[in-house]
Amino acid sequence: MADQLSALDASFLEIEEQDDASHMHVGWAMVFDRLPGAGGESTAPSAQDVMDQVEVRLNALPRFRERLSRPHSGGLSRPSWEPDERFDVANHVKLAALPSPGGEKELMEWLGDFWSHRLDRALPLWELALVSGLADGRWALVTKTHHSLVDGMSGVDVTNLLLDATPDAQWPPENGEAKGEDAAESSPGQPWWALRAARAGAGVLTHPRRSAGDILRGGRAVLDLIVHEELVGAPPTSLNVSISGTRRFAVARSDLNEMKAVKGALGGTFNDVVLAAVTGALRAFLQQRGDELPDRALRAMVPVSLRSSGEEGTLGNRVSSLFVDLPVATSDPAARYAEVMAAAEELKAGSQAVGSDLLVRTSGLVPPAVHALALRTMFSPRLFNLTITNIPGPPRTLYAFGAPMREVLPLVPVFAQHAVGIAVVSYAGGVYFGLNADSVSVRDLDVLSRAIEESIAELVATAGKARPRPSPVR
Repeated sequence: MADQLSALDASFLEIEEQDDASHMHVGWAMVFDRLPGAGGESTAPSAQDVMDQVEVRLNALPRFRERLSRPHSGGLSRPSWEPDERFDVANHVKLAALPSPGGEKELMEWLGDFWSHRLDRALPLWELALVSGLADGRWALVTKTHHSLVDGMSGVDVTNLLLDATPDAQWPPENGEAKGEDAAESSPGQPWWALRAARAGAGVLTHPRRSAGDILRGGRAVLDLIVHEELVGAPPTSLNVSISGTRRFAVARSDLNEMKAVKGALGGTFNDVVLAAVTGALRAFLQQRGDELPDRALRAMVPVSLRSSGEEGTLGNRVSSLFVDLPVATSDPAARYAEVMAAAEELKAGSQAVGSDLLVRTSGLVPPAVHALALRTMFSPRLFNLTITNIPGPPRTLYAFGAPMREVLPLVPVFAQHAVGIAVVSYAGGVYFGLNADSVSVRDLDVLSRAIEESIAELVATAGKARPRPSPVR
């Protein structure tokens, strides 16, 4: 039986249709050590090995064998997911090799190009690339999955099926149970990241299950959202310009314990540390560009998970948005952190997430052509300057084909008139900031990635001078 897309799922199709420069896929680049015992030139699994593994494990994600009932979202109803009778995993698993020496520069350039191309809507909306030729015999699995299929918060992606808790884990599990310690977390019913990522998003708000009273208050929330955020709009910046269809990618790295130490000393939540680090980096970045710092704070759209208990690991989109002020005009890092933390506290008591969720859902009751008008409001540069999403990942090392995964580099899409998007994920003691940007208007993306690392170092130094403060558990 066909399953119709929700209004929010379909919105990501409509955004692409409104602007040729927008690509609504999310993604991950996962970097692994060479295969255990690998010698000579073969340090990575073969494409056939990857296809065989995906073919077997896709039984846990049947949606990834389905395609859209029609390629476009216009008309009087939204498309549905329907089985692809001609499904062939070979159409979805790609093989690539980096040019020598296979370092950071070569990988970032390849990722930018791979993520510059849209998915084929005639097929199930995902791709997986096996990339070899990384320095020191490393290799990578890189995913591209349409936002209409997953929300980036659920943690469910085809690559999760290839990740194991131990190097000797077996699939399919024997007697219905995966082998090795921590195996329960890698069973088909509990894919990696599904449980933790259900609590992802802003980190500044845990959104409760909505009651009837919440829905009745939703009308006022929508009005507050549109009136306040539109009348007091996000300031214009050099990051809010027409963008091309090609992308540039960069990464900034940090230590999870150091960032947690900032939270412990300055208070707030881990997400406050992320937002404050990005705020400081944007301040330095705009100044280096010669931009005049705006009097008003920049505004970030921060996705918030609305998944309730029992929805962990499900597909589709269950997210709303918060619009968070980033005080780039504040020069002192301690004062800047305090302002970010205060803004987050204010949002906890507000109704933004209810309003944005209700606006999209209510507009979904009308034909898609009319629904598209609401999207222009929700994703307008008048509302926000950039997207920042923060997803907590697994705390321990995971494996694929017996090789340990060393890094996870996340991708969030950019919208029309938004030249930069930042995705953040923690994994095995590290924190990775994935920077997705327009390749034409943001040729200096490496400056922003360095500025993030420098901003974090500045916060660590500031925290070292402060007395520890209690903060809520997030």
